[in-house]
Parts: sequence; structure tokens; C-alpha cells
Amino acid sequence: MPRHGVSPGQGRPRSGREQASDRSLGAPCLRLLWLGLALALALPNSPVLWSPAEAHPLPTQGHPAKFIRIAPQLQEAFGWWNLTCPTCKGLFTAIDFGLRNQASVAWVGSVAIKLCVLLKIAPPAVCQSAVQLFEDDMVEVWTRSPASPVSRVLFLTDLHWDHDYLEGTDPNCENPLCCRRDSGPPPASQPGAGYWGEYSKCDLPLRTLESLLSGLGPAGPFDMVYWTGDIPAHNIWQQSRQDQLRALTTITALVKKFLGPVPVYPAVGNHESTPVNGFPPPFIKGNQSSHWLYEAMAEAWEPWLPAEALRTLRIGGFYALSPRPGLRLISLNMNFCSRENFWLLINSTDPAGQLQWLVGELQAAEDQGDKVHIIGHIPPGHCLKSWSWNYYRIVERYENTLAGQFFGHTHVDEFEVFYDEETLSRPLSVAFLAPSATTYIGLNPGYRVYQIDGNYSGSSHVVLDHETYIMNLTEANEPGATPHWYLLYRARETYGLPNALPTAWHDLVYRMRKDTQLFQTFWFLYHKGHPPSEPCGTPCRLATLCAQLSARSDSPALCRHLVPDASLPDVQSLWSMPLLC
Repeated sequence: MPRHGVSPGQGRPRSGREQASDRSLGAPCLRLLWLGLALALALPNSPVLWSPAEAHPLPTQGHPAKFIRIAPQLQEAFGWWNLTCPTCKGLFTAIDFGLRNQASVAWVGSVAIKLCVLLKIAPPAVCQSAVQLFEDDMVEVWTRSPASPVSRVLFLTDLHWDHDYLEGTDPNCENPLCCRRDSGPPPASQPGAGYWGEYSKCDLPLRTLESLLSGLGPAGPFDMVYWTGDIPAHNIWQQSRQDQLRALTTITALVKKFLGPVPVYPAVGNHESTPVNGFPPPFIKGNQSSHWLYEAMAEAWEPWLPAEALRTLRIGGFYALSPRPGLRLISLNMNFCSRENFWLLINSTDPAGQLQWLVGELQAAEDQGDKVHIIGHIPPGHCLKSWSWNYYRIVERYENTLAGQFFGHTHVDEFEVFYDEETLSRPLSVAFLAPSATTYIGLNPGYRVYQIDGNYSGSSHVVLDHETYIMNLTEANEPGATPHWYLLYRARETYGLPNALPTAWHDLVYRMRKDTQLFQTFWFLYHKGHPPSEPCGTPCRLATLCAQLSARSDSPALCRHLVPDASLPDVQSLWSMPLLC
């Protein structure tokens, strides 16, 4: 990665009080020096001296009421007036990890001297002498300090089990879903559906899901599992309630069999109901209600969920619980924001009172000092405009409480960055959109593992990194081959991210805007290692990058810096990308 110096003179204008403080920093500056050193070590590939090439600059104006106060030298060098409390804790977790991986005291000292000089904490001779005096003791103390634990969270989404998948059938039939008993044989010149799955509009046989769950060992162990729905296949024209319940109970039993005592926290997908996307609000009673589905879910998931979570699940398909001290998990029923849910013609703003309930849960968490993870199926940027904009506003209000957002639905590997509403420039949260287990359409099977600041007092519970695992269908379907699940990539290592916080993902988008090679890497991983044969040219690339910035729907201003020479309607037209589900 390219490295660029950061001038201490850059940034917002400095007050007389701040200028005066330069003359009386004394011993606190040594502590700040070691803080800067720790950051440099924690991010060995992207130290504090580095800023991502072509990144759109963040705003120079801060919001002091929301952020910690630090010395003006570090503010000007690092832009830390944008540092939230969760961000701070996440960085210190990275600091600890980085120092434990740097064994050379001499190298540590050399970086500290450079930082001291760069930040003008003291004259060069004083920097060198002070660092050499303290370096042995500081490194020894830090390496002997207790390490913060890291949790591994398995994330499963869009399993899409096809009960009627049949090897050898036509993978390119005329129906919306192929590789099935009713697909017929393929043309004589083309191969039929593979044993483990197929790169086409096909879902998965049960054996592939069994292989996924039985082969999790190298990716584990796991502290918990987030499972965000879409259990049945895409044969939506011929599904009955009995079919949906069979899929629910069969796959739930499979998850319990292979994950055993690991707690699993599900969310409701849009394919769980029939007709697909049909989720009436709770005030619809009788046979047209979703009672048949929520009741079955409560019965199937009862071993994982406490009584209060089961109560709200039965009412509206959403719930909250505390998986560990200091962390609250909120599972949303995102079908109440779906563009395809025709029941929302009655009320599209907050049809189930779910957003109001969400605010209550977030406020309670804030009052208790807890952090929150939100899981759901449909990502907020794909929701109806009114719901999406209200959710966006809620995320900003509770940015210091909300530690993570996790969604699925799109089947591909992407994310959505949230910004402050005043300037639409300061990244304050990121929703991770994990790739699907299913191959639909033209993908390798896959799953995600999140590394999260672990279970200890004061944990930030933020995402530290994530890993994606796949089965290569080409290899697995070879005669005599056995399926093999392997690590496709780690996010921070592959993209050169300093951390997994919102600003890092913002910067990645703007690096990919000009770095076509980096974008091609993203495009390859976006499709779980099996991109389409058609190249992704400039319109495709800009539309894809725009989607990563669009955590609220119908908001072209979010992409205004991505395509600065285009009008807002032109930017909005870039979003016309086909969905995979």
C-alpha cells in the first residue's frame, strides 16, 4: 500500500488554548507517543502514516458532543475528532493484537521515534532519547498484559434447500428454478446438474448443506451462530404451507445436529412464507395471518430462545435477547420493509410497530450501557423508502450503542455504509451483507465467519475481521472427488484494511473507484470466487460501488462523490442492478 505523510498542520483551525497547550504537554505527550506507536504496530500494513489512495476525504468538522476529547496533535494527525467510543475500543483490541505480533523491540522503537518527530511532540534528539529510555519497559509491559478474547460467530444465510434437486437434470430449463425432477434432461451436447450443486439457477440438495455443516471444524469453534433465513427453495410457484414447514423443521434439525450446544439465533427470510414475500402485519388475523409460520418457528427454535423472545416472535417474527453480558441481539423481521410484500400497501411506514419497538430496545441498551447487534434478512438499503430512511435515522441516533449489523438476501458478498444525516460524509456504521449458502444464481456455495471483540467487561463487540469459506463446485463435481470447504479470503488481509470499522469500508470503495485491479478482486469475491463471464465495465463498477454506499434506498446523494461529474438522476440510474433473489 502507498504511504503518505500526514502534516500536523492540517485539519481544523486551532484555538489559542490549544496552541498554548503545546508548550506544556510534558509527560502526557510520551503517553500519546506510545498510543500512536501502538496504532502503528496494530496496523502493520496500513499504519497511521498511511491513508488509502483515492479515498474521498472525510469532513473536517466534528461533532464534539458525541466523541472523546484527545490532544490536538493527534486530532490533526489522525482526524480523531470522528472517533466514537465503540471505534476507540475496537482500535484498542487491534492494538493489543498488533503488539503481540511484533517481536522486535528495535523496530518498535524506530517507529516510535518517527512518530514522535512527525507529530512534533519533541525535538528529534529528545524523541530518540526518550524512546530509547522507555522502549524496553513499554513493550515488556504490553506483551505481558492479558489479551482480550475474540469471539467467532458463524453466519449462515440463504440456504435454499431444494427437496427435489436431482443430479443430471437440465440446469438451464425454462422454469425459474432448475436442476430438479421436473426440469427434464439436458440437451445432448450439455452436461446435467452436478452432484453437489450447479452454476445456474439451481438451489442445493440436502447433502450439500450436510457437507457444509459437517465440515465447519476448520473454521471453528464458534461462540454463537447468526442465521438469517431463506430456508426453502426458489420454486415459489408451487409451494404450500406444508412444504415451507417441512423445510423449516428439516433444516433446523440439521443445524441442531451438527452445531450441538452452540446457541443459534435465527431471523425470518422472505422465502419462509407462501406466497413468497407475503407477510401480513400482526393486525391481520385468521387464516390469512402469519400465525401458522411464527408458531412453527417458535416451536422449532424454542431451545435457542428465551420466553420473551418467543413471545414477540409469535406476534411479528422479531425478537431481542441478551446472548452474553453487555450485548443485546435484535433479530428484525425485514419483510416489514420489503418492496415485494404487497401487504405493505396497507401501511408501509411501520406496519408491525417494529421500528418503534426497535427504538425502545436500543434506548434500553443505551441506558444500561450495553452494545447491540442487529440481524435480519433483507438489508436496509433494499427496503421501501419510508422504512429505510427511518431506519437510517435510528442507526445514526444510536451509533454509539449499535456495534454490528448483519444481513443476507442478495446472495453476494457486499456491505452498506451508513453516514451522518447532516453531511452524508462521516461513516458511522456498516451493515455486512454475507454471501449465500446456495448457488443461485451461478455461485459457489459459501458461508461467513465474523471475528468480533469478545466476551469481557467493557467489550466493544465490534467486528474485527471476517472470513468467507466456499466449496469449489468445479472441483467437487469431478468424478470421484469429495467436497472440500476452504477459506476463500480474510477481509482485512485481502483488502489491506486497517480495521473493519465503517471508515475503512468507506475508504475501500473510493480506492476501488480508481484502482481497477482492486475492484476486480472485489468483483471475484463478491461472487464467491465464480464471477460471471461478462466483464464488469465502468457502468457496472460504479453501480456496484454505489450500492456499497447506499444503506438507505432511493438516496442518490450518497453516491455524489463517487460520480462527481454526473447528475443525481444519472447516479440513481446506476442502481438498476438485477437482484439474485
